[in-house]
Amino acid sequence: MKFGFSKSQLALAALAAIAIVPSTASAVTAAPAGKAAGQYVAGDFHNHTTCSDGSISMQKLVKKVTDKAGNGGNTPWGLDWFVQAGHGGNGNRNCTLVEDATLSTPAYPYVADTGPSTTWANSIGKAAIKGDNGGPTGNGNMWRWQSIQEFQYPLIEYLATSKGLPLFIGMESVVAGHEHASMSIITGQMPASLDSATMPTTPGYTALGNANALSQWSYCFDRNDTDKSRGNVTSSAIGNNWNCSVGGSNSSGDLSWNATAQKLMPAGGTGNGTKGHLKTVEAIKWMAQNHANGSYYVPAHLERAGPFYADGNQGFNVEHLRNFNNAGPAIAFGFETQPGHGASSNRGEYQVKRNNFGGQLVDSVGGTTYGGTGVYGAQVGGVWDALLGEGRNFWFFASSDWHNRGVFGPDDRRSTQDFYPGEYQRNYTLVRNGADKLRPQTIVDGLRSGNNFASSGQLIDRLAFVACASYAGPAARSNAAVEALAVAAATNNKDVDASGCATMGEKLVVRPGAEIIVSVVVRDPEGENYSPYSFPNPSLAQIGVSQPLNKPVLDHIDLVRGLVTGYKTPGAADYAGEWPRNTNWLKADGTTADLSVVPAAAKNTSAAVIKTFNGAGATPWVAFASGVDNSKFLKMTYRIPAVSASQYVRLRGSNLPAGVPFETDANGNPLADVYTNAGDTSRLTIACKTAHSAGNQFDGCPDHLATATGASPIAGQKAVSYDVAAWSDLWFYSNPIYVQVNGSTVVAGVK
Repeated sequence: MKFGFSKSQLALAALAAIAIVPSTASAVTAAPAGKAAGQYVAGDFHNHTTCSDGSISMQKLVKKVTDKAGNGGNTPWGLDWFVQAGHGGNGNRNCTLVEDATLSTPAYPYVADTGPSTTWANSIGKAAIKGDNGGPTGNGNMWRWQSIQEFQYPLIEYLATSKGLPLFIGMESVVAGHEHASMSIITGQMPASLDSATMPTTPGYTALGNANALSQWSYCFDRNDTDKSRGNVTSSAIGNNWNCSVGGSNSSGDLSWNATAQKLMPAGGTGNGTKGHLKTVEAIKWMAQNHANGSYYVPAHLERAGPFYADGNQGFNVEHLRNFNNAGPAIAFGFETQPGHGASSNRGEYQVKRNNFGGQLVDSVGGTTYGGTGVYGAQVGGVWDALLGEGRNFWFFASSDWHNRGVFGPDDRRSTQDFYPGEYQRNYTLVRNGADKLRPQTIVDGLRSGNNFASSGQLIDRLAFVACASYAGPAARSNAAVEALAVAAATNNKDVDASGCATMGEKLVVRPGAEIIVSVVVRDPEGENYSPYSFPNPSLAQIGVSQPLNKPVLDHIDLVRGLVTGYKTPGAADYAGEWPRNTNWLKADGTTADLSVVPAAAKNTSAAVIKTFNGAGATPWVAFASGVDNSKFLKMTYRIPAVSASQYVRLRGSNLPAGVPFETDANGNPLADVYTNAGDTSRLTIACKTAHSAGNQFDGCPDHLATATGASPIAGQKAVSYDVAAWSDLWFYSNPIYVQVNGSTVVAGVK
């Protein structure tokens, strides 16, 4: 398509940035036949160090989140894989320097009187800073492309190799036309030659691999990169000499093309958001053309900046997610709708009237989070279900978005801002590494496959979710047989590989009339989670349940089903639509409107909870001890009668039952988190009444909790807020299993 738009075309361009609907053949996402052996492993791909706006060094962050034990007396979070990803743009701090001698390594030793907030100019010298405004007369800021290429990647390679860890470099891109996205290009990173490499015993390290592709993408497509040097030293043509044109697009003929920079640089003002979105679509096309198997692009906390704004750089509407997935179905395969910043005053940093659109104050989409998840993912029948209802490969992810502990130091267990990667939220991804070690490629392949579930607060740490077809006669399957497959998978931390069955991110093709047996097996880990608080959960105390915050118990699991009706056509009336703004969705009293006010493009009204599993009722889940390690699991099965239409099923679960005041509604849906957000203390509604003992901030309500004010029914009392609000309200979400019925709609997004 020609990438050139007149002013009269800009209003229509956002509706149909890509005019090609992927076919079954072009949308390759599921694991191939004959699956390689794999395991579910926990990781995080969105976090920050002092290379951008974080508070600690890369070395300290890696140690804190990947150590399995010890960690200097602090709780280790023990992640299995980790992507270090800071903002695009530039920064002035040298995050390769360490805080103290405990983090010193032979190649990167501690240097007295320096630390990770020491500037680049005061550590490597201004002469070593490249690009516009680099060098001796520059401003002291280093472009992220140089930081990644010359400093961050070599350090992460050294740490990965010397510690035997699956690490690589990504980025939280500042998105043209929007806000942020988690992404990476792993081409060149962590080559196999490192398996036999010898690490240095003296200062200095020369990498065997490189992050040149990621660095080039940062220069070419990140909105915060206004460098025009082409990745060179400004005073010469020596360097990378990058050209950012995209094959098949008239890049150099577009009004946004900058000949000096050799990249698109949309001008601000009218239409800036629309032009920026088109640049971002080009960025995904570039990734698909040049690094199809080695890249991913996942919009982050995508509801936070509000709906899309054509004249600025704010949020994402459903049409933009469709455009991204159309441009690169193997690249833009999901969203981070369970954001980090879970301990902040406004959970996830989502906020009423957070954004200014040309002088108009606009809420984060949905106004707040719902059980810590954005409205796009939390609302049954909302944006996520709309995308799944097309049969797209569009998956649910969570992140820490680690920066700092707010008013506390980075080694404190309390937080008024962030949790460490792995401390609260985790992505559990099925990585098919066979007998090999975990590598960037198999991790990215795992994310792409959709065989992933996200859990907060260690609510669950194992999940087998399987759907199998059963037919009358000799092909009949029993519930017990399918349940046995799920039990074996969960207890061995693997997925299900059986004919006529599918798991998360996969498609089960059946004949009309088939019965679908859905079996779920989870582990709700016994004992303490990573919460530092041992006093009873104050949200549950409202309904007479005494349960320590650091010993949560899974209350129930919902099975959600929606119908698949096929891809929407770009430019059609049901392709684009903005989620209702402000009080049109989140009302002044904290309640919400319903899907009747949501445009057709952003909803799937066929989606509904069709079964709730718990320990009671006519068909309660059954607890059993694993034959592998004797840990406790829960198993449950549901039979969907004769199917005639293509559909999908997905799971969500919580520690909170239905009808918990200000937390869940009568059907168990998460309520708006405004009732526990300290950004508006007049709305705080759940009292925290357990007094802590002298000298102990963890056996009772800690001192940093906000006090309710004004019209609050508990005005003057300490209220559930900050990190206590997060530890009180836990959820997990699975990705879907698709069922394609022959003769019905083709699930085109999954092989």
